[in-house]
Amino acid sequence: MDDTYLINAAKTQFRDAYNRGNVEQLLSVFDEEGFADMSEDGPSLYDEDAREGLRRRATELFARYDVKLTVIVIKIIVAGDLAYDYGWHEFTLRPKGSEETLRKRHRYLEVWRKNSSGQWRIASFINNADVREELDGHTSHWFLSEEHGTDAGDPVR
Repeated sequence: MDDTYLINAAKTQFRDAYNRGNVEQLLSVFDEEGFADMSEDGPSLYDEDAREGLRRRATELFARYDVKLTVIVIKIIVAGDLAYDYGWHEFTLRPKGSEETLRKRHRYLEVWRKNSSGQWRIASFINNADVREELDGHTSHWFLSEEHGTDAGDPVR
């Protein structure tokens, strides 16, 4: 099977894990032999520390919010048993018990490694907050719901 397809399938599992609030499913997309986590607003973590840090952050996120993640992949580049992809993760967060909507958009870069079973797993994860572009008083649109007028009336941050 095509490696790009397999990485896209794993990205679908990543997205679905966030949308379901499933910590174990999220962790299953990361390399079980260890990975590097260079997420924004935290220290760089490696191997078991990275796994436990991701587990803790995801558990806290899912306890506080209903999460909808939209993944926008710009490109996947495969080079043998390594690959990388980059793009954006758009998070729509609803605090539990609230109608307020928070939206966050991160740029990301992931390095993938094919394991001995032929499965692609994230070996290195880097992200940071994206910044809206502004030109002549017009700001870029990030979320499709903003362009199509859905979620009208939801307060947006």
